[in-house]
Amino acid sequence: MIKTIVFAVFAAGLAAALILFPTPVLTASLRGLDLWWEVVFPSLLPFFITAELLIGFGVVHGLGAVSERIMRPLFNVPGCGGFVWVMGMASGYPAGARWTTDLYKNGQLTRTEAERLVAFTNASSPLFIFGAVAVGFFHDARLGILIALAHYGGSFLIGIMMRFYKSNERSHIRDHNSSSLKEAFWIMHHSRIKDGRTLGKLLGDAVTKSVDTLLMVGGFIMMFSVLTELLKQTGLIHLFTHVLALTGLPEGFHVPLTAGLLELTTGIGAVTQSHEALLAQLVAVSFILGFHGFSIQAQIASILAETDIRFLPYALARCAHAVIAAFLIYLLYFLYQPFQTSTIPSWNPARSDPFSILAFFQQYGPPVTMGAILLMIFIRWRARPRN
Repeated sequence: MIKTIVFAVFAAGLAAALILFPTPVLTASLRGLDLWWEVVFPSLLPFFITAELLIGFGVVHGLGAVSERIMRPLFNVPGCGGFVWVMGMASGYPAGARWTTDLYKNGQLTRTEAERLVAFTNASSPLFIFGAVAVGFFHDARLGILIALAHYGGSFLIGIMMRFYKSNERSHIRDHNSSSLKEAFWIMHHSRIKDGRTLGKLLGDAVTKSVDTLLMVGGFIMMFSVLTELLKQTGLIHLFTHVLALTGLPEGFHVPLTAGLLELTTGIGAVTQSHEALLAQLVAVSFILGFHGFSIQAQIASILAETDIRFLPYALARCAHAVIAAFLIYLLYFLYQPFQTSTIPSWNPARSDPFSILAFFQQYGPPVTMGAILLMIFIRWRARPRN
């Protein structure tokens, strides 16, 4: 009863705020749409489609047999988790959650193993860390190495810690103790035969499933962009800053960190625009990247809701990752200082190298996004039942 009242009040308050602040809401919504339209969708779509094809062709099953000897001792998950770990780091969140749920649905993971895996396989992509954060926000490409080491190192340590999560629970998934390539190819072949889909069907499913997931991601990005703006417009954001003030953090970080806890891109941009010391900015940015922001956590919660995989282990791992990544970059910064002899000029997408990755996405991302959505509509129209 109380939960219903709380949800109803929240929805009514949100509707009232949307009516009272139409211009800021529209601006924030368009800002989120631009991010999804230009960068997120076109950068993630190839990874999502490729991963679906690899799963359908049985390649993931074969790789799992080869990497079993690494993943089981390190992270206490089957070898197929190696695919999710590597692809999750390469493509960025929420890819790790998407493929973890797929493997769980296919019976390649137990629920506990899926909860371990999803806790450390959702990470920021190198494109975002080096292109957007290091060059775009800090204007120093060399900082990307520091941020990446702290971020991915934190993910690795979280994976080591999560191996002890329900460690006394027995797995019913059969381990492939042999790393023989011949056995891996046989496993891959039998998995493809068991899947049974034709190449055309597999391609169609890969496109439609990937676009569906990315449409959901776009909705969350726009929604949390609007929520962050509404908190600023209504002044409610200061309620959170008062809590941060109790931690002793510099006052210049109160609003940026609050924004970063909601949506990481907005928060990182605000942190780097503050007048605090570089080390303090790096620590705050690493904390935000490790925490992921409630926007990304909501995306992952939505994906996990398709199964009975629990969200709480992932949420606790995010708090631990934020603290560990912040501590790691504090240590790494002192190794970076001797090489800090010059600075890189401010980066502006409009004046950047036309062959740079971010400039490419900003120029060609929107047509790729629209083309993929139209292709999904066409595939579903062709697959509709005919009378």
